[in-house]
Amino acid sequence: MTLARSVLYGSALYHLSLWGPAPDRPQITLDASRPGDPARGAELAAGGFRFAGESVAAEMPPWTAALPAAFLAELHGFAWLADLAALGDAAAWAAAQRWTADWLERCDGWDDVAWRADVVGRRLIAWITYWPSLAGRAEDRDLAARLCASLARQMRHLSRVGGREAPGVARLVALAGLVASAAALGNPGKLERGLRLLGREAEAQLLPDGGHVERSPRAQRRALEALVTARAAVAAVHAEVPAAVLTAIDRAAPMLRFFRHGDGALALFNGAGEENAEVVERVLARAEAKGRAPHSAPHTGFQRLQAGRSLVLTDTGAPPPPGLDGDAHAGTLSFEMSHGRERLIVNCGAYHGPSALWRAVARASAAHSTLVVADTNSAEIREDDGLGRKPRRVRCERTEDAGAQWISASHDGYEPVFGLTHHRQLFLAADGEDLRGEDRLSGPSGQSFVIRFHLHPDVQASLSQDGGTMLLRLESGVGWRLRAQGAVMNLAESIYLGGGEPRKSQQAVLVGHVGSAGATVRWGLRREGRKTGEGA
Repeated sequence: MTLARSVLYGSALYHLSLWGPAPDRPQITLDASRPGDPARGAELAAGGFRFAGESVAAEMPPWTAALPAAFLAELHGFAWLADLAALGDAAAWAAAQRWTADWLERCDGWDDVAWRADVVGRRLIAWITYWPSLAGRAEDRDLAARLCASLARQMRHLSRVGGREAPGVARLVALAGLVASAAALGNPGKLERGLRLLGREAEAQLLPDGGHVERSPRAQRRALEALVTARAAVAAVHAEVPAAVLTAIDRAAPMLRFFRHGDGALALFNGAGEENAEVVERVLARAEAKGRAPHSAPHTGFQRLQAGRSLVLTDTGAPPPPGLDGDAHAGTLSFEMSHGRERLIVNCGAYHGPSALWRAVARASAAHSTLVVADTNSAEIREDDGLGRKPRRVRCERTEDAGAQWISASHDGYEPVFGLTHHRQLFLAADGEDLRGEDRLSGPSGQSFVIRFHLHPDVQASLSQDGGTMLLRLESGVGWRLRAQGAVMNLAESIYLGGGEPRKSQQAVLVGHVGSAGATVRWGLRREGRKTGEGA
């Protein structure tokens, strides 16, 4: 945000301009978008505030402490009300009421984090959702009046800034908050404006195949959740939902299914963690869109190979455009594989904590199951979180025949630095028990490369004595044998961030050098014999 806007929004005149009439209470409430975590709720009730990798123990929320913006954004967003609700006791709601009253006392004026458009949107949705427990009793009349007055002021602020601040999925969240608050407060003018802006953003951000422009499973879930929440608010006041919003929901839901592994949680691309499978399922249930996950998402740039009990998801698209690449990873042509409900090959996942170093490590090419040249990222990760040099031409062709599926893809991310193009082919047999790959580098000789297969922490790996094969054993006992030609196979340590907390894991690495004719590595993952009594 520019200094001029900061001065404007922080001025007494601007604060005064937000005042206006407000009802005594919202005329609607909303269904919770996600289930709360009772363990997290108990931690909060005991004064443990843990967000974005930071933990603070305090009697009152540290609204204005010198903490990372990501921590403060989650704190001021009030989504943690779901965790207190999961406790289901009066003491937790008494704490929530004290904390909310304290927020109104200390934070009900502009602040660059607390009043950031997407944070305001999340906060308004949370207040409306949990209104009955937060301020719905007769004895809560004073708090209810103050909350409604603040709801109205924040709604007016969002009406001014929601359509131009917080680009990408954050803007959808902000506009969903505007729509929800306008519906709840009975303001048809603000509701009409919010719906118009939301429809415009939905059309701009949801690609023709339904994927979100940020190319992230996390962004996909958040975008669908925002659209569904806005639709529910509009339906509750019996207003008309714009066709653009309805169409976006119908397109976005199948793509969220596209990104789910067999365990129901999400794939780890571009800033995404697994997320709770129940959270994903609830969003899809609220969407009420029956479209199945597509096999191919050419506009978003992903492919899904599925046969038998095996699923392979692979990134075959160029990184998102500037301004929308703050969470983008250098993982072009990386893939993940699961068998049934168990993950086998993974990317390392995303880091959203306070360490800039860890964030950069998680975004690096080496944290993905793909080929890396000379320990260099396929896309340059800048200190401002955007991308510099990156793949410009990412090509992909897909073929299917009698249940077998092939993908042939390439990217030019290494051409500006080394003059090399990475080609990857994947083949999944019709029974899902044989995945074959070929990684090829074309261009000048001399550079080293590593092909990485990051393993889920529950996978046990053992390298054969001759180093020619590696057995990968899932927790269920199912085994997969990795073989390779054209590179030296090793087993190394890795780390897994997909579940939120770092976990030690392993990775299979294939090491080689580019020769005068380029380099070609052929590898395969073949399922070992079934366990006795195991089904298909």
